[in-house]
Amino acid sequence: MVFSSRTGLLWITAGIGAVVLAGSIFVRRRAPRIALRALHRSGSRIDRFKLTKKRFIRQTLLTDEAIAQAVKEHATEQSIDEAKTWRRVEEYIDEIVPFFNILTYYKIGLVVSRLLLNFFYKVSADYAGRSSHGTAPRDAIVIYLMNHRSNADYVLVGYVLSGQVAISYAVGEWARTFPLEYIFKSFGAYFIRRKYRERLYHTVLERYVQLITRNGVTQGIFLEGGLSRDGKLGKAKIGLLDYVIGVARDPELRSRLYVVPVAINYDRVLEDRSLLRELDAREGRQRPPRIAQFGEVIRYVWWNMARLVARKWKRYGRAAVVIGDPFPLAPWLDEQDREIGDLFAIERHERLARVQLLSDSVLEKIAAIIPVTPVSLACAAVQSFDGDFISHERLIARMEEMRDVLRELNARVIHQEGTAEEIFDRAWRMLRMRRMLVKVGGGYSVLPGNRALVSYYANSISHLLGPFAEGVRQRDLLPALAAGAVTVG
Repeated sequence: MVFSSRTGLLWITAGIGAVVLAGSIFVRRRAPRIALRALHRSGSRIDRFKLTKKRFIRQTLLTDEAIAQAVKEHATEQSIDEAKTWRRVEEYIDEIVPFFNILTYYKIGLVVSRLLLNFFYKVSADYAGRSSHGTAPRDAIVIYLMNHRSNADYVLVGYVLSGQVAISYAVGEWARTFPLEYIFKSFGAYFIRRKYRERLYHTVLERYVQLITRNGVTQGIFLEGGLSRDGKLGKAKIGLLDYVIGVARDPELRSRLYVVPVAINYDRVLEDRSLLRELDAREGRQRPPRIAQFGEVIRYVWWNMARLVARKWKRYGRAAVVIGDPFPLAPWLDEQDREIGDLFAIERHERLARVQLLSDSVLEKIAAIIPVTPVSLACAAVQSFDGDFISHERLIARMEEMRDVLRELNARVIHQEGTAEEIFDRAWRMLRMRRMLVKVGGGYSVLPGNRALVSYYANSISHLLGPFAEGVRQRDLLPALAAGAVTVG
């Protein structure tokens, strides 16, 4: 068994998987009526093409001229028979293409997701600026671009948007295990191999993405391409977005393309320690042996079961989503055409460079609306001091100063925030439970072993903190046991 950043999602989706499978078998005969009733109650919109049978999509891709050309080139380059290459294409199609099920999504998955999310978190959803409802044309092809904090993001954003649309995600190959593969595919998610460079595969993937885009399927793409290991926003990736933009070769589709930035943050990311271990491994530091990680998982499950039985269970704080205003891609596409003549006529590397600039600009929009949760604000305040002991008064004062800066910058401070003291009280429950801070006299000390966790949560909002941003970042460069509590900056 491999314990990685995926562990957090596995134990959440295991319960969903069991219920999905049992429920699907139980209501199979009554499925059509139940599914339509569930869809009606949700008030959501289903992209008609999502209901297309998989065999029809498969046949469409197998007769695609671009894929046929890629098959010929691959067979020639690899000196293999075309029939064998076509069999490989069929395998790719079976791997990528989902089978959306209304019943699974709305009657089972959504209900279980609601129960689990509200069991672990206080979920909040907000809209940046004016309400995003109805600001895009009804026939718009909408692409939600979002940051990636946790594997629970798939469930969280799908739940938040469930009253509007059933979103289709691009999911990495890590989820191609039972029951995760069945769950994601029945929810309309399509699978991708993120580090697989074969041209034939990417031609199949590109043509599938463009097929569903042309047919108006609403998609969700994590713009960073993977989870943040240090809490900061990563670099924008361009592969899937470039595929989507490719449909703009058709003038009728160009005006229908809209992008919606989505920002996500948590008071607790389920995989945070595993993500930090992966960061350590990348930077050459030794990871704990798997037996030690297994022991941690067992202790975690045992401890939380005990809290549940003793009725001392408390949620992990807030899971927050902010949805930005939709904006059309047509003006950007028109600007590219004015500068270079035709975006799709230039060399591929030149086009990708321009798509990269677009991706970077969307990531900046996401960064500007990252929700500020109590734990992230408290950790940022802690990180702005260069000592491991901070008095209560100074910590509260620093949180108040940071909140004033956030308000001036129009950052998305948490709902019903109250005073800085009240915000810290909510954060303190989580910080104490996880031993990120311990109370010492009239203040708090950061345990050296958990300094990385404090940094991780502070990093999620450090870019929003104006004059405090550099001090928060520089704290990681100081010795772990610095003396005193002198402020940085």
